[in-house]
Amino acid sequence: MSKDGNAGFLTTRLNDFINWGKKNSMWPLPFGTSCCGIELMSTLAADYDMARFGAEVVRFSPRQSDLLIVAGIINLKMAPILRTVYDQMSDPKYVMSFGACASSGGIFNVYSVLQGIDTLIPVDIYVPGCPPAPEGVLHGLLELQDMIERGTTHAQKQRVCHA
Repeated sequence: MSKDGNAGFLTTRLNDFINWGKKNSMWPLPFGTSCCGIELMSTLAADYDMARFGAEVVRFSPRQSDLLIVAGIINLKMAPILRTVYDQMSDPKYVMSFGACASSGGIFNVYSVLQGIDTLIPVDIYVPGCPPAPEGVLHGLLELQDMIERGTTHAQKQRVCHA
């Protein structure tokens, strides 16, 4: 009830309301393997504070998270573990590829390094750099939030295709 006695109400589409909630309450799972993992830690710390953008609750269990942040080199021996972690996450799930090594193998063009995690799992956001600056990570997070709001992430497109 408003001050003038009129009942107030809000009209919206249910899908828009759900996407707003998903956008503002992401629970990231860090998969940091090298120097990019250190940069990711600084982004989560007080100086940059990812909590301001709705990604406060960092979880270390795939079953409790919906944003997988892969930061650093992924060796071929780690690839099955990364795939298992991704598969254990509940839907909808989002993936951020953090840094040159996770995105393309970086300077390590050798047989033992996965040449981009997108060959293994679908990636929603790529954050460039070696290692990326914390501002780049926050920009990537904001872009991912915009994608969730628009419904253009891999998870949301897949849901539409299967419906």
